[in-house]
Order: sequence, then C-alpha cells, then structure tokens
Amino acid sequence: MPEEIVGKVSHFFAQPVVVGIEISGVLKVGDQIRVKGHTTDFQMVIESMQIENAIVQEAKPGDSVGIKVPERAREGDTVYRITD
Repeated sequence: MPEEIVGKVSHFFAQPVVVGIEISGVLKVGDQIRVKGHTTDFQMVIESMQIENAIVQEAKPGDSVGIKVPERAREGDTVYRITD
C-alpha cells in the first residue's frame, strides 16, 4: 500500500502509551498510519489525537500532536499515512 511521510516521533510516554509527533503533512482522525524506525514497525488507525490537551480532528504541518499507540515507539521514528 502506498505511504506518505506525515511526521516524526518527538516524544514517547510509557504511562499512558502515547507518542508526540511533529507533523509535516496532514493527519486526521480515522487515518491509518505506520510508525517505523530501527526497531519499531506497527500500523494503527488514529482514534483520537490532541494538541496541548485539546482534542482535535486534524493536524497540519507544524503542529505537534499526541496520539495513543498500541506499543513502544522511539524518538526519531518516522510516521507514515497509508494511502489507498
């Protein structure tokens, strides 16, 4: 499936399992993403995301968002949006 880069992981928080992502593309709730790095590789659908503790439906380049993830990610991992 085609993928486009939409950001990089800037922070990882273990409790709750959340990543901070610096957005370089457009990302919306409902998008399927892939987080890939040296030891990371998983896919998920975004169920919700926040900017500075406010729930948002869409993030644009320059935004920094928080997203719950199913497993550990690392700073510097690349975030791709899977396109159909």
